[in-house]
Amino acid sequence: MKENKPQSTSKNNPSFQKKVWIVVGILAFSIITILLLKATFRVFLLILAGALIAIFFRGLSSFIQKKTKWKEGICVAISIISTFLIVIGLFWLIGAKVQDQMAELVETLPKTVENAKAKLNESSIGRNIVDNFSSVDSIEKAQGFAGQFFQSTFGFFGDLYVVLFIGIFFTISPKIYINGLVQLIPIKGQEAGKQVLNNISNQLLNWLKGTFFSMFVVFVLTAIGLAIIGIPLWLVLALLAGLISFIPNFGPLIALIPAVLIGLLQSPETALLVVGLYILIQFIESNFITTLVQKKLLDLPPALIIIAQLIMGTLTGIWGLVLATPIIVILIVLVQDLYIKNRE
Repeated sequence: MKENKPQSTSKNNPSFQKKVWIVVGILAFSIITILLLKATFRVFLLILAGALIAIFFRGLSSFIQKKTKWKEGICVAISIISTFLIVIGLFWLIGAKVQDQMAELVETLPKTVENAKAKLNESSIGRNIVDNFSSVDSIEKAQGFAGQFFQSTFGFFGDLYVVLFIGIFFTISPKIYINGLVQLIPIKGQEAGKQVLNNISNQLLNWLKGTFFSMFVVFVLTAIGLAIIGIPLWLVLALLAGLISFIPNFGPLIALIPAVLIGLLQSPETALLVVGLYILIQFIESNFITTLVQKKLLDLPPALIIIAQLIMGTLTGIWGLVLATPIIVILIVLVQDLYIKNRE
């Protein structure tokens, strides 16, 4: 009579061991991928910033070509050169005044902070605020946060150099990079991939148009308002407000701080006028300018933008805060084109 052989355990089963190794391999690959993304995510943000510059140059060259019927290469060259000439011209025209006011601002701010402390120390609530913000623990936390928030991949000027040249290279020969990216997609989906990339480019171009228009309006209104109030550094403060308004939600708050401090140097009433001016400009920008711009844009939920800014700013610092909105635009286009339009 034949004895029953004991059944092989799962540990001795080759197929089971193979499955275990597959799971371990997938887990290891996932961890390595996450670590690589975390280490290189700031580089991807710089690439995105360069792509935005290229989209701007290409959009401007398309406008020039549409009006003049000139060749594409000539229009691209004109768009790049004219943009640099305009920027250099503006700095040449107002650069000296801005430089003088910036130097005065740097010299005045410490006195202004001390003046603000003196005003706050006149009340018990103000003294508590000053004590809390002046404590060693609060200062160390603020320095640590600022150091992490303003850190960059290659240094500030190194980042600008990288972004600028990436943008120029993308502008000169975009088809090389687009075709290379499309080649990574399976053949059946390459045509759809091209359409998605084209849609992303169009939406980002529309977003840039609206953002630059909003920045210009904020600069003009701030300059007029501060000049009427009589703030001595009105030009540099208005320029700062216009540039920082590129960052929605948090930009106006950042720009308000130096303006209020300069207002406090004159009087508390002047500081309150500055606060009222910035609130009025933010109201006009949010309810009229943004509403006008959004007609040509995707519907971007404000809460979603704030959440993205908080997450990106915490993880990657200033670049994440600046580029949170275009990242949301890209994600919304991807979800709409790849999922919502194709679901049954």
